[in-house]
Amino acid sequence: MKNLTDLLGRMLLSFIFLYEAYDIASYVHHTKGVMMQYGIVWRQELLIYGAITFLSVGGLMILSGYRAKLGAFLLLLYWLPVTVIVHAFWKHPPGDTYRWEAMKFMQNIAIAGGLLMVMANGTGAWAIKRIFATARVRGV
Repeated sequence: MKNLTDLLGRMLLSFIFLYEAYDIASYVHHTKGVMMQYGIVWRQELLIYGAITFLSVGGLMILSGYRAKLGAFLLLLYWLPVTVIVHAFWKHPPGDTYRWEAMKFMQNIAIAGGLLMVMANGTGAWAIKRIFATARVRGV
């Protein structure tokens, strides 16, 4: 049962990042506009395609279980700065916007906690790396 829940947890965690990569890639023009709103003007193309790469590669690494700790690290390199920049609730006066941004900030911090758990505990038994390591290769 532990292996099943580990796999399901990795799947759910990775889908967040894979969907975000898809969303950024699908709406590059909109993403540039959002970046402008937050004052991010330095090499937007580099940052966008770097984010897509980190999100895709990291998400697939966690999903497959192949070098998932490295994948979680790549995702944290993207996720934590974006969380602090986009959901800076402390910059808003008390009210609905403050509450919304505080909730989104806490959700993203919880996701970062899940990534840290992957980094600390690894992937469990159902990972591509372990499947390949235990499979017997027969000569032709």
